[in-house]
Amino acid sequence: MSSATTSTTSAAPRRAMLTDPGYQAFVILRIGFTVAPILFGLDKFTNLLVDWPSYLAPWIDDIVPGSAQAAMYAVGAIEIVAGIAVALAPRFGGWLVAGWLAGIIVNLLTIPGYYDVALRDFGLLLGAVALARLAQRYHTKRQR
Repeated sequence: MSSATTSTTSAAPRRAMLTDPGYQAFVILRIGFTVAPILFGLDKFTNLLVDWPSYLAPWIDDIVPGSAQAAMYAVGAIEIVAGIAVALAPRFGGWLVAGWLAGIIVNLLTIPGYYDVALRDFGLLLGAVALARLAQRYHTKRQR
């Protein structure tokens, strides 16, 4: 009998949290920053969406061993791991994705003609930071 009371009592705070616009934003960002890096990471292996090696700055291609496509395989693996990190630990994963995006932005700013993509990635970076901050807030609330 007490379990029915407990579940009814615990349902009210959960329902309140689900209607909280901040929590809804957190969930949307968490899903987006889980799915997008995983999908883009997988695409680094197939190049279905775009020719990914063309997004690698020549000076970085000169530094990394192997071909630009081989570098994209490594990039894809890191992006998949970042997406999984967001799914499992968004307080950490959000900052990981933000840092990764900062590196991508630096890369893109050194390639003429890719400034628009760098600007888009800056917006994504801001979203990743917002995710990390919201994850901190809702993790703390859940602990109480």
